[in-house]
Amino acid sequence: LSCGFPGNKELEPFKYAKVAAATSVSWRKVESCIQGTMSLLSYCLGKGENIGLILKDIGVLLIEGRKVEMKFYYDFLVRLSGKENLEKAVFKVPQLLDMMVSPAVPVASLSFSGRVIIFP
Repeated sequence: LSCGFPGNKELEPFKYAKVAAATSVSWRKVESCIQGTMSLLSYCLGKGENIGLILKDIGVLLIEGRKVEMKFYYDFLVRLSGKENLEKAVFKVPQLLDMMVSPAVPVASLSFSGRVIIFP
């Protein structure tokens, strides 16, 4: 089933079996982990907690109040665009450096409050 949204956007159901096959774990475990994470994420957002969602090998999605910000790992951007293209882009638009973060940087240091619930 898929649900219709305004503007003709469709919401598709999550494909647990596809994730299970890619991660070599059972469909039920994938479903349980994802639903548990989403439930905890929803609870934390409802309480106004700051959240850092770590996306392995990609970066960190930081949610603080009404502000949502994505910080990408340099290596991910290099894989995406190539080192030379990334360096050219950063030279032309230095603000791109603000969108990058090192995997070694503590997620809490990215927050204004210094307090973040981290979802690995």
